[in-house]
Amino acid sequence: MNEADVLNYVHSTATLLGIPVDDGRARRVASHLQRTVAMAAMLDTANLHAEAELAEIYCPAPFQPNENKSSML
Repeated sequence: MNEADVLNYVHSTATLLGIPVDDGRARRVASHLQRTVAMAAMLDTANLHAEAELAEIYCPAPFQPNENKSSML
């Protein structure tokens, strides 16, 4: 997507969601979106294995229900 396409996307999405956006703000949002797309593209080219994904490594502790509700106050 080029700059004009991203700006049109921002305006269209804002209109669809009912969010008033002036041209200056839309340009700033478009700039941030383009930067985010560039960062995502760099990550897509990185040679990472599934075990390097932190979301896959994270394992939350088991939930321990609290029998004594008064201690939560």
